[in-house]
Amino acid sequence: MENNFQKYITGLQHIGIPTNDLEATIAFYAALGFQVAFQTVNEAADERVAFLRLGDVTVETYENKQATLVNGALDHVALNVTDIEEVFRMAKENEFCMLDEEIQFLPFWENGVKFFTLMGPNKEKIEFSQYL
Repeated sequence: MENNFQKYITGLQHIGIPTNDLEATIAFYAALGFQVAFQTVNEAADERVAFLRLGDVTVETYENKQATLVNGALDHVALNVTDIEEVFRMAKENEFCMLDEEIQFLPFWENGVKFFTLMGPNKEKIEFSQYL
């Protein structure tokens, strides 16, 4: 079977930035023109989460009280996909360094999201995410 990731990846979905102070992060990005597009609590991780949007750019910031506060401390880059099951299959077939053993679900946005994460060659986390 062919592994054509380009067939399923439609672009950047969001950039994940951990924070120790959600209000300060929201205020900073608001000063840049971002607006809160969605705010919730990830109950599984006990973290408050906000998605901030300006045009085509979305930042997911989550208050995990573990942000390292050093240059290069982005947590992940999420790619938007149209078929999470097929992309997961291809990632496993390519023997990528999988950080999730199975596809995950969070009740974010209107109908939730399915996603999984893998590790890139520079220790960067790449999340593949599908809005449901």
